[in-house]
Amino acid sequence: SLDIMLYNIFLYIFAPVNLKGYKNMLKEKAGALAGQIWEALNGTEGLTQKQIKKAAKVKADKDFFLGLGWLLREDKVAVSEVEGEIFVKLV
Repeated sequence: SLDIMLYNIFLYIFAPVNLKGYKNMLKEKAGALAGQIWEALNGTEGLTQKQIKKAAKVKADKDFFLGLGWLLREDKVAVSEVEGEIFVKLV
């Protein structure tokens, strides 16, 4: 399912890294991106990936998925596919 695919992306991104400092920077970035995405979703019934990226001012897909993976891991969002597009809503 889409949730499993996104969770696997999250695990890949956070795979063990030899450089502890780099790993910590990546976690901080993921947390910040998750906050931006959460703010974009707050008060809505859900948004598409494109709408979230625009509202949260997230340019790269990898950054979108980094933040989304964080929110999925924390059980803060539900993800589905609507007409071929990723749809995300807060839970």
